[in-house]
This record gives sequence, structure tokens and C-alpha cells, in this order.
Amino acid sequence: MTPNEWLAVGMILGFFVLLTIGMPVGIGIALAGFVFGMLGFGDFLFNLLPARIFGVVTKYEFIAIPLFVFMGVMLERSRVAEQMLDIVGVLAGRLRGGMAMAIIIVGVLLGASTGIVGATVVTLTLLTLPVLLRRGYSKSLACGTICASGTLGQIIPPSLVLILLADITAQSVGTLFAAAMLPGLFLAALYCIYILGLAYLRPDVAPPLPAEERAALSGAALVRRATWVLAPPLVLIFGVLGSIIGGLASPTEAAAVGAFLSILIAALYGRLTIGMLREVSQSTTRISAMIFFILIAAQVFSLAFRGLRGEDMVQDMFAFLPGGVTAAIVFMMVLLFILGFFLEWIEISYIALPLFLPFFASSGVDPVWLAMLISLNLQTSFLTPPFGWALFFLKGAAPPGITTGDIYRGAVPFIGIQLLALAVLFFWPSLATWLPDAIGW
Repeated sequence: MTPNEWLAVGMILGFFVLLTIGMPVGIGIALAGFVFGMLGFGDFLFNLLPARIFGVVTKYEFIAIPLFVFMGVMLERSRVAEQMLDIVGVLAGRLRGGMAMAIIIVGVLLGASTGIVGATVVTLTLLTLPVLLRRGYSKSLACGTICASGTLGQIIPPSLVLILLADITAQSVGTLFAAAMLPGLFLAALYCIYILGLAYLRPDVAPPLPAEERAALSGAALVRRATWVLAPPLVLIFGVLGSIIGGLASPTEAAAVGAFLSILIAALYGRLTIGMLREVSQSTTRISAMIFFILIAAQVFSLAFRGLRGEDMVQDMFAFLPGGVTAAIVFMMVLLFILGFFLEWIEISYIALPLFLPFFASSGVDPVWLAMLISLNLQTSFLTPPFGWALFFLKGAAPPGITTGDIYRGAVPFIGIQLLALAVLFFWPSLATWLPDAIGW
């Protein structure tokens, strides 16, 4: 290895040391890049940095990020989830495990309309966990279902993960949105099958909704209530995603329409106030600023790593793996899964992925299929103990009787299901590529 390649290795290790001592991610990634880049090249390397940062802050597609964040926060504050859970819970209440399956279905709808894991998990925890426990559900199943449902927003479009992956893999956002539809729904279906199967084998862990609760809302009243509650979010979802996938609007244009429709939905439900609009705007600004700060800081890291010939080092490392490109993909998937124990998806996306993707691009790997494998894998970073953020969010909002052990035991089966979905996608790439090919993306 050359001296610069040793510096590239030191830069990666130095960044992880900074994370370990508690330094914020954005500052740590920029500091590691600056220090080791200066050691290798002096300030000459960073003459390109202003142009790289300008490219980030002026990238048209990135305007969709704050707009989708605004849409998600607005829908979360307008209590759409609470209403959907009530009605879907009654519709699925006859089945053993029906309430848990309703949470998965609502997770799909929330993922397609908000995409914010923290808000979804906290909302579902506050609304459903006490109810599930009161109805006799086991603690571990209730906790695992809520965590798994909340993380569906990372694969169900419009997802911030997919928007940033589109930038990293140089694909259009619409293509990745279309590619993620079937894998996301397939994963949700696997969750439901697991819940129904477990409830059938062990009826005591997931009893059906009591008959008197189902009888309280039925017939024409149930239809009217379901229409009132479900129609507005479904119109928003199909309007935003349909316009993007159908090629009628760019993701940025569709995000603007979605943000506007979320305001109309909040007004329709009578919950739009000046105070709420101020809170939503402040939350959107904080979340968007965090994302863009990490995006800008990552430019420092990637520029230094590339200048230190880190990409060549990674390609040489893959060349030593037996099994060729397939083995390299498996190696990357395992590494991303392990990193998910410790890092958030945005850190993994802008630290690990730029190291590997040039090799796969030069090897002719389908970038759309690879992006879907990565997005499914990144989703596990929210579920995997000990540092899965969905687990932390649930623990923070859970009632006192819920232990960390309950949460971890509940999450493990759903992690296994995600790995199963990842294996299916690995062996059947058409699960991701069929829809983009069918619509001509």
C-alpha cells in the first residue's frame, strides 16, 4: 500500500474514533476529511470543494427533501395515523392478530405519506401499544410489530433514503421510487404472514378484537367512516407517487403538491392552526438542516478519500475476494448490515457506499437492483439491537412495564423477515426491476 492509501485507511478509522467519543456525525466526517486530506495533499486538494458544495445546495432534486419532510410532519401532527388505526383495526379485528396486522397496513400508508421513522414509531407506540397490551397481546410481539411497521417508511416511497440513494447511484428518483414499490409491499406482506401464522399457532399472543367493539361500528356507518378517514391520505399517496412514476411530474414538483395537499388534509380534519403550521415549519427546518449539513460534510470526506486513491484500494480489495462480483455484493451487504448496528442510514449512505459503488459500476451491476438491495439492508439499521433507532424511539414512548428485553425480543423475528426479503430480492432481481422496465423508466 502507498502512503496515501494508508492515509485513506487512517481517515476511515479516525472518523469512527470521533463517532465513538461522541462527536456529531457531520462535524466528525468533515474533520476526518480535512485532517487526512491536508496530510496527503495540503490545501491543493480542497480547491474543488466550493464547487462540490455548490453542487449540493443547488441540486434541483434535493428541493424535494424539505418538501417531503414538511408533508410527513404535517400529516403526523394532523393525527391522520390515529384515525387510520381506529378504522383499519376494526376492519381487521375479526382475525387473530388482526390489530397487529392493521398496524402493518397503517405503517405502509404512513410510510407512503410521511416517510419519517421517528415520528411514525412514536405515534404508533403512543396510540397502539397500551391498546395491544390491554387486549392481551404479548409485549414482544406488540413492540416488534410497531418497530417493524415504523421502519417501512424507509423502503416505501416517497422515502428520503431513496432520494439520497438516487443521488449516490446516479439514478433518477422516479426510477428508484418505482423499483421500491414491489419490494416494499412484499416486505409488508411477509410481516403480515408472520403475524397471522404466529397468531394461529399461539392464539394467546394475539387475540382477535372483542365482538362488542366490532359491533360498535359496522355496516353503512363503517363504510362512511372508512371513506372519510382513508380517502384523503390515499388521494395524496396516489397523487404524489402516481405523478412521479407515471412521468407526469418530477419528484420535486410532486413533493410540492404533496406538501400543499397535506395542508389541505389538516384543514379538512379541522386541525390546521397557525401554531401548528409554525411547529411543522420549525421541525421541517431542523430535520432538513441536519440532512443537508451531513450532505455537505460528506463532500469533504469523499473528496479527500478519492484524492488519496481510496477507491483504487477498495477495488483492489474486492479483486482478492473469491467468487467475483457476486461475492463482492454479499460482502458489501454483510458490511452494511454490521454497520447498521452502530450507524444511521444517512451516515452509511455517504461514508460506506461511495467506497464500493465505483467498483460495481465498472463491473456492470444493475444500479437499480443494487440500490434496492442497499435500501432494504439500510432499513435494518433502524431495527437491529443494540443501537437501532426505532427501538430507542419505542422505548422512549413506551409505558413503564415495557423493558428493553421485550423490545429486543420483539424486533429479532422482524429482522429475520427483512433478511429473508433481502435474500429473495438478491435471487430474483426482477422484483425490483420489473416495474421500472414496464413503465419505461
